[in-house]
Amino acid sequence: MNTTIKSTGPVRQDRAITVLGGPTAVIDMGGLRIVSDPTFDAAGPQGYLSKTAGPAAGEDAVGPADLVLVSHDTHPDNLDERGRAFAMSAPLVLTGPLTARRLGAPAVGLSPWTGHSLPRPDGAGELTVLAVPAVHGPEDAERDADGNVNCEVTGFVLSGQGLPTVYVSGDNASIRTVVEISRRVPDIDAAVLHAGAARVPARFEGRPLSLDGHRAAAAAAVLGADVVVPVHHDGWAHFSEGLPEIERAFHEAGLSSLLRVAPHGTWTSLVP
Repeated sequence: MNTTIKSTGPVRQDRAITVLGGPTAVIDMGGLRIVSDPTFDAAGPQGYLSKTAGPAAGEDAVGPADLVLVSHDTHPDNLDERGRAFAMSAPLVLTGPLTARRLGAPAVGLSPWTGHSLPRPDGAGELTVLAVPAVHGPEDAERDADGNVNCEVTGFVLSGQGLPTVYVSGDNASIRTVVEISRRVPDIDAAVLHAGAARVPARFEGRPLSLDGHRAAAAAAVLGADVVVPVHHDGWAHFSEGLPEIERAFHEAGLSSLLRVAPHGTWTSLVP
């Protein structure tokens, strides 16, 4: 599958994903349109971060979402102003408890290992979203009063009858966390991995705040996923690795066949 998302009314796909740039992905499954970490602002400074490219498609091209997943709201590279407006116009936003309190309705906060189900328009039951943990920096970094590194970040696992089980990592840098997710959810079919090795010199001695290529390959191996879609590796100046480094790491690990890379704004199947 390799279909460009159109601005004249997007056609719903069947078990497919398109990456728009940065962390933002559109996932169609079970008749639902799901958007993760919406960022629709144009390139330019965003506080202490710098956005180098806008999205491949804007809000009108994406169309209304049935569900928005927000890994965290405290960093503009994961939820910017236009992304926030898009999320708050959706009927449901799933995120972590602290983020949900800040965003307000329609955000619902899920603690790790808590699920939320919603009916599927395709008539085949429900889609279940399981919140899973994420560590936004080194394992040994100082944690806040809520036990988080950097801030609260939530990953998600999407599943349902006849659908692939899809893991969306959020800004996670911890392989230990991936191991725990794999232990609790042993049948993940597709992984959407934030894999740009984000670094901010003033934070944690400049160590990565998200997966680098080698850890993304290790995460894919641990999860046993058949499909891996890398996101959040471009569009911002604080990424220390891009797609070439990710592809090289998967090649060195003998896992290149798992990678699904397509131009931003084109659809890719979530099934092998």
